[in-house]
Amino acid sequence: MRSIFKAGERKSYLHRVTESDLPAFEGDPRRAGKNALHPVYSSYALARDAEWTCRLFVLEMLEDDEEGIGTAICFEHLSPALLGSEVRFEAEIEAIEGNRIRCRFSAYTDERLIARGTQEQAIVKKERLAALFRSLKNESTQ
Repeated sequence: MRSIFKAGERKSYLHRVTESDLPAFEGDPRRAGKNALHPVYSSYALARDAEWTCRLFVLEMLEDDEEGIGTAICFEHLSPALLGSEVRFEAEIEAIEGNRIRCRFSAYTDERLIARGTQEQAIVKKERLAALFRSLKNESTQ
């Protein structure tokens, strides 16, 4: 793991809300055959993009034999972003402890805060992850 960042450093990411970002739930009998529940950015898509923003640090820190994996996300979804809105994510490193990188993030549409929270990733050896996934697969087939 390359130690090239320190607490307080920032990254940003822009995302335009598309149809695939809207909340739609398979299995909801009230929504059968219908499109999205609301024409707004879903919480789960927002969490995905917040994690991506924080991962931008990890991508630069990885050695060739390493990979990052999300370990935690906690956020408040404060306000909607409509379909077609541009959402600006801002992430800041809160702490780097061993192989874990914890960021705080905020998401804005124009100047309106729509979400904030924290996200954590661990950087581990690719072989360690592969071994973990193999053991889980073996458990599930027994």
